[in-house]
Amino acid sequence: MKAKETNFLEFLRGPKQLVIPIYQRTYSWTRKQCQQLWDDMLRVATRDDIPAHFIGSVVYISDGIYQATSIPRLLVIDGQQRLTTLSLLLSALAKEMDTRGDSDAKRLRNYFLINNDEENEMRYKLILTRSDKDTYIQIIEGIKLDERHSPHIHENYQFFENLIRSNNDDLNTLYHGISKLVIVDVSLNRDYDNPQLIFESLNSTGLDLSQADLIRNFILMGLEGAQQDYLYSHYWYPMEHNFGHAQYSEMFDRFMRDYLTIKSEAGEIPAIRNVYSEFKAYSRGKNVNELVEDIHTYSRYFINLAFPDRIADKEIATILYDINTLKVDVAYPLLIEMYHDYEETGLLTREGFIEILLLVESYVLRRAICGIPANSMNKTFATLKRSIRKDDYLNSVKYALLRLSGYRRFPLDEEFWHTFGITDVYNLRLRRNYILSKLENHNRKEFVNVESYTIEHIMPQNPKLSEEWRAALGENWKELHHKYLHTIGNLTLTGYNPELSDKPFVFKRDTEGGFADSPIRLNRDLAHLDTWNEQQICNRAEHLADLAIQIWAEPKLPANIYENYLRTETTDEVVGYTLDNYEYLEGDILDLYHALRTRIFNLDSSVREVFTSKYIAFKTITNFVDIQPQRRRLRLWINMRFEDVNDPNGICRNVSAVGHYGNGEAEFGIERISDIEYAMYLIRQSFDFYSDEATL
Repeated sequence: MKAKETNFLEFLRGPKQLVIPIYQRTYSWTRKQCQQLWDDMLRVATRDDIPAHFIGSVVYISDGIYQATSIPRLLVIDGQQRLTTLSLLLSALAKEMDTRGDSDAKRLRNYFLINNDEENEMRYKLILTRSDKDTYIQIIEGIKLDERHSPHIHENYQFFENLIRSNNDDLNTLYHGISKLVIVDVSLNRDYDNPQLIFESLNSTGLDLSQADLIRNFILMGLEGAQQDYLYSHYWYPMEHNFGHAQYSEMFDRFMRDYLTIKSEAGEIPAIRNVYSEFKAYSRGKNVNELVEDIHTYSRYFINLAFPDRIADKEIATILYDINTLKVDVAYPLLIEMYHDYEETGLLTREGFIEILLLVESYVLRRAICGIPANSMNKTFATLKRSIRKDDYLNSVKYALLRLSGYRRFPLDEEFWHTFGITDVYNLRLRRNYILSKLENHNRKEFVNVESYTIEHIMPQNPKLSEEWRAALGENWKELHHKYLHTIGNLTLTGYNPELSDKPFVFKRDTEGGFADSPIRLNRDLAHLDTWNEQQICNRAEHLADLAIQIWAEPKLPANIYENYLRTETTDEVVGYTLDNYEYLEGDILDLYHALRTRIFNLDSSVREVFTSKYIAFKTITNFVDIQPQRRRLRLWINMRFEDVNDPNGICRNVSAVGHYGNGEAEFGIERISDIEYAMYLIRQSFDFYSDEATL
């Protein structure tokens, strides 16, 4: 590595070409950064006491670029934002010099923007990435921009044009300010320096580059030119285009988190901030072509989930739109894999995929209505795949959902029906419009856009009810108003909310646009009522709850199939296994096991004990600890990565590289009752991990 302080304009002078490699992110500076650069430049231009202004480094590889050329080509790995912005500023300055008849404009272009003796792309001192390159060249050459121009390049060039045109200072003053700018010129040698490590250290704060940028650079930076071009052109660029350039970083970070979750056998969910480091670990030893192709394949299904309007199958698109309305992106890892199994492998039929999507929608809505915290869903969806039998896809998914317990449970019809009528639906934010839309449009071919209407409280929201309303509700009207105001029985849709307001029920029914004159189905039963009181609210709530359990259905599984799955799950590998089948489970070891077993069951009512031929498993949605009785002790495996276990006493052994029966990488043993307390400290870590207590 060679590093030296250099005047920026001197760095550009002379024949050379600075190439922004295809794996770099596109130009992204906003007006804010451009304004700051402009202010700094003007300040040093007008201050003789400031000899120079440092603007950062430019890091590049000085050799080993794709082919021999007549001028040196420098592959830039850091500094493209500054290089591009200053080149746009120089181009805008040259244009204004032309306008004012200044003959130095041509010299400025020849010195700092173009290689005057070269042709085609070699003519330009700076070559940007694919989506920015054409726009930049058109600006340098003064050509009209095409329709698909790069917005940041164009907007920032116009910004500098306007500033220069309206600035009262002499153009020579502006040039003087640019001439005071200083960079650190860092030249790398591919044979001795590791560009990727240097790149990471330059961006170690995580502020400059997204996880998406870091991953793209990690994959492509070390490849030879032909392979780099192939992977970028065939897979990465189409993926960026599909995500949408404006949303690429945010959406890709989310997708890569889901991709890594899918690829994790244990369904581990990396935090967004750790996606890059987790990806590096996952990619170790993998064929880069196959890896990029696989990422591209799975990205298509993520994009379909995130942008259902792009899907040709309108029935699937409608369901996905509803799922997105419920903000269920925590289900994406499961849905992406199922989408892949439907479209790519054919393991899941279209009808089966649709039914599973509807069950996911029902699961989320029912839990919201029943007041079950949503933080339990991320791990539930991430690890549910371990319960799926792909030779009996739909039935195994239904069984897995039916077997969820505790705060992971799928609320069944009885619980959902009773809760639906008494829940405060109005304050469920986005879900209230969704719920009313689903109720209104169920089995309806002419779709009613609920967003065109407002939600109407049949019994008014105003706590100071009129005499007519008090009389209709009875002596305990205050209590009834508080109890039923925001429940589904008291809510409907109208286009006449201001006209209905706090008016009595009969007026709301009979006025023009009122309930009796409404095209809304939810208002049909109101048209035939003479009053509105507790009984009417409860009757309507029951009717809508009947409709709700049809719309948001529970999983239905024939009794014989359910029993067969239950027998398989209970006996696991060997039918009929019990505690009596374990040779060493007797005497003191049996007493030790019972004491530990009691503590494990006390963790949560959802904990189940499963006997296998090799060990006894304790599980919720999956095994969190496995126990093997031995002659003098109990051997335990915690279903976590060894490095993730907090073991201050250091009793765990890393078995990731050796054969072992249980799940996970951490193994330890206990021999006496006094060991149980610390054992439970370790076991609880695994239980909490699989009980969805971790947050993203």
